[in-house]
Amino acid sequence: MAKREVEPGFLTENELEKLISKTIVVKRIALVRDIFVFSCFTGLAYVDVRNLRRSAIVKGVDGKDWIVTRRQKTDVPTRLPLLQQARNVIEQYGNHGSGVNSPDELVLPVLSNQKMNAYLKEVADICGITKTLTFHTARHTFATTVTLTNGVPLETVSKMLGHKSLRQTQHYAKIIDLKVSKDMDLLEKNLRR
Repeated sequence: MAKREVEPGFLTENELEKLISKTIVVKRIALVRDIFVFSCFTGLAYVDVRNLRRSAIVKGVDGKDWIVTRRQKTDVPTRLPLLQQARNVIEQYGNHGSGVNSPDELVLPVLSNQKMNAYLKEVADICGITKTLTFHTARHTFATTVTLTNGVPLETVSKMLGHKSLRQTQHYAKIIDLKVSKDMDLLEKNLRR
């Protein structure tokens, strides 16, 4: 019997905006939401966010901050520009450690995976999101809603996700009906000229 592919869950643009804009007063819940948002805008898996050190944030070829690291799961290099939304999270929690800002210091105060995922259920409830939130959802949100839907080429997304092959990334592209719709709207406008 052929193995059936499971479509990855991801947040829509509206759901992501709800998540970002919601005021959360409980600090531990706000922290978990913010780290989830960081993952939505970097595509890093939980373990890679947890292990992210200051030394992994470097100036890229464009003079901007980039994350340059290796995925723990595959040991494949990952290089990606730091989007403002992710930079905001780093700035908010950047002084959580010793205050020395050493290259070995962890970038974010990440809780255990079990606690993070348990608190993500509360985040979803508070934000009125009915989908199950996990760090894998954040990674899929980066691949779909943040990048592919906004026209970032599949090859670029694949590199940023640290995939070994383009085929892994194509899995995400199959589910982007919204992107297809946007592209066809643009085509229709161009054809009317």
